[in-house]
Amino acid sequence: MRSAGWLSLSVAIVAGLTVAMSRAAEEPPAASSEVNAPATAAPPASTVPVTPKDAAPPPSVTIIGAADAHGVLGRDVLSAANEDMGRIVDVIVDRSGHVRAAVIDFGGFLGVGSRKIVVDWNAMRFGKIVNKKDSITLELTKAQVAAAPEYKEDTPMVVLGASGSLQPLQAVQ
Repeated sequence: MRSAGWLSLSVAIVAGLTVAMSRAAEEPPAASSEVNAPATAAPPASTVPVTPKDAAPPPSVTIIGAADAHGVLGRDVLSAANEDMGRIVDVIVDRSGHVRAAVIDFGGFLGVGSRKIVVDWNAMRFGKIVNKKDSITLELTKAQVAAAPEYKEDTPMVVLGASGSLQPLQAVQ
């Protein structure tokens, strides 16, 4: 009886080792970086394909020609008298996402002594932009911009606009 128990135990061990070795032979070899990685449980395979009940419709697509639109960040800004007014470094939008103003890095030399000024979006003219080196025209004089207070993030801002072009922002309560 004792030998029958050992025989059964031996057969079970050999069968278990055989199954384990055949499974190991079927799996691809692990990459060298995965050799020391801890084993993770594989997620259960689903036999039914899952599709969301409300699948999103495909997005709309608009094609804008290269000559019809250009980026403005980093663009030089000139006055109508061709004076250097600085460079656009940010764009200000209201809560509804409408562009309200541009932040211009004004004055200084090579970034030293410059300050940020906020100008009304409607005070700028973009008609002459053809390539990256073209500038934007601002309908303000250098003296007007120099007299404007400096823009500081997260504080109320003074937006400098061309005469009569700026509309007040309505407070949302």
